[in-house]
Amino acid sequence: MNVLVTGGSGFIGANLVRLLLAERPGWRIVNLDKLTYAGNPENLADLAENPRYRFVRADICNGELVADLFRTERIDGVMHLAAESHVDRSILAPSVFIETNVRGSQVLLEAAREFGVKRFLHVSTDEVYGSLGPTGLFTEETPVAPSSPYSASKAASDLLALAYAHTFRVPVVVTRCSNNYGPYQFPEKLIPLMIANAVRDLPLPVYGDGMNVRDWIHVEDHCRGLLAAFEDGKDGEVYNFGASSERHNIHIVKQVLDLVGKPHSLVQYVKDRPGHDRRYAIDSRKAQAKLGWAPRRRFEDALAETVRWYVERRAWWERIISGEYLRYYEKQYGARR
Repeated sequence: MNVLVTGGSGFIGANLVRLLLAERPGWRIVNLDKLTYAGNPENLADLAENPRYRFVRADICNGELVADLFRTERIDGVMHLAAESHVDRSILAPSVFIETNVRGSQVLLEAAREFGVKRFLHVSTDEVYGSLGPTGLFTEETPVAPSSPYSASKAASDLLALAYAHTFRVPVVVTRCSNNYGPYQFPEKLIPLMIANAVRDLPLPVYGDGMNVRDWIHVEDHCRGLLAAFEDGKDGEVYNFGASSERHNIHIVKQVLDLVGKPHSLVQYVKDRPGHDRRYAIDSRKAQAKLGWAPRRRFEDALAETVRWYVERRAWWERIISGEYLRYYEKQYGARR
C-alpha cells in the first residue's frame, strides 16, 4: 500500500511515520510537508535512505502538484495531518490558518476523490468542541463550537471532509484527539516549552490562574489510534481519542519543575490569552469499542520519559529555538520546492 502522510515532518506526523514503517512492513510512505516553522527535517533525517520512505517538500494548497503526486505515487490512502496548529499564532494571523487548514484540506479531498483512494483519514482536534464546564466529556455527538481561529479552521475542514464523504462517497474518517505530548514536539507547546525554560533557569510562563484543564495523551497512543481508524474506521464516522488524563496546566508545570529539579519559584503567571478555553476532556469509548484501541501509556511515567528525552536532546531543541534548523532546511530543501 502507498500511503500519503501530510505533515509528516511535524511532531505527530514524525511519530506516525516511524510507527507505520515499523509496524506495516508492506507499506510505502510518502511524506508531503511544506516545512513551515513546526516541520523539522531532522525529525526523520535517518530515514533518507529507506526505500519505503519518500519526502516531498511542497504545499498542500498546490492542487496541480498534489494531483501529480497522487498520480505518480499511485496513492492508495491518505493520512492528513498537515495543519497550522498553534492557537496563539492563529490569533495573530488567522488567514494563514484558513488557507492551509481549510483550502489545503479541500485540495487533498478533491485529489482523493479524483484518484479513488481507499481511505482518507482527516486528523483533527478536540478543540473544535469548544470549552467544557467543570463536568462532562466531549463525545463524537458534541456539537462543534470552536473558540479560536485555529479551532474554527479545523472545524471547517472536518465538516468539509464529512461533506465529501456524504456527497461524493470519498471514504473519509475523521479523528479528534486531546492534547498530545512526547518526543519531537515543537518547543512552543506547553510541555516542551516548560522543559526548555526550566533547564535554562528561565521563567515558566503560565496563562491566567493556571487552572485551565487539558486531557493529555502520549503521541504514541494517538498514532496507534490513527492507524486503527485508518484500517478499521467506518466511512463518514468520527472517532475521539483521549487517555482520561485530565490535568490543570499549573500542575503539569510544577511536575516538570520537580522532574528537572528546579524550584517552583520559576513559575511566572502572565495575562491570559483571548478566548482561552477552560477545560477539555475526551470520551474515547467509541474508539475503544469500535476500533479495539486503548491508550497504553500512564501519564506520570510517560511525562518523566518525555522530560528525559528533551533534557538529553538539548541540542535538538536549541537549534529550533535559535532558528538554526530553519536556515538548515532552506539550504537543504530550498531549491526543491
